[in-house]
Amino acid sequence: MADAAPGTSPVPVLGLLVFADQAKTGAAAAVARLRALGIRTVLISGDNRGAAAAVAAQLGIDELHAEVLPGDKAAIVTRLRSTLPPGARVAMVGDGVNDAPALAAADVGLAMSTGTDVAMHSAGLTLMRGDPALVVEAYELSRAVGTKLRQNLFWAFAYNMVGIPLAGLGALSPMLAGGAMALSSVSVIGNALLLGRWKPRR
Repeated sequence: MADAAPGTSPVPVLGLLVFADQAKTGAAAAVARLRALGIRTVLISGDNRGAAAAVAAQLGIDELHAEVLPGDKAAIVTRLRSTLPPGARVAMVGDGVNDAPALAAADVGLAMSTGTDVAMHSAGLTLMRGDPALVVEAYELSRAVGTKLRQNLFWAFAYNMVGIPLAGLGALSPMLAGGAMALSSVSVIGNALLLGRWKPRR
C-alpha cells in the first residue's frame, strides 16, 4: 500500500513498471579486451545518469558522459581528439540516428549493420553483425594490415636501394633487373596475401 496524505485513505499500488537498457551480450568482454590492449573506453549516452552509470559500471568503462544531446556527442568526440597525444586516434561506435554526428566527428566511425542507415552512412566502417567483439577484431585487423604495409614498404625500398645502383653501374643485366623487379612484386603480393590466414584472438 502506498502512503496517503493525512486524512485520506491509502491508495493501493496496482502495478509497477521499470524500464532499463541492457548491455549487448559480449559487451563486457569486448571492453575488457580493449582495455587490455591499452585503449581508453568512454561511454557517451543520452540516457539519464543513473542508468548510464549502472551500465558503465557493469562494463568497466573508464569515463562516462550521460544525458548528452546528439550534437553534444560530436562535441565531446571533438574535445577528446584535441586532448590526445600525437598519433593517437578516437574511434566512435554507434548504431542510432543520435550517434551519426559523433560517428562523423571521430577519426574512425564504426556503425553496426543492425543499426540505422544514417549511422552507417556517417561511419567509415560498418560491422556486419551487432556483436561488440567485432570492434576488437576490427582494431586488431587494422593493426595487422598496418604491419603488412610497413613490411611491404621495407622490402620494396630494399629491392630498389640495391637494384637501382647496381643497374646504374652496369653490374646488373636488363634480364636480371627485370627478374628482380618481378621478384619484388611477387614477394610484396605474397606477403599481403598472408593476411588471409589472419584469425582474431579470442
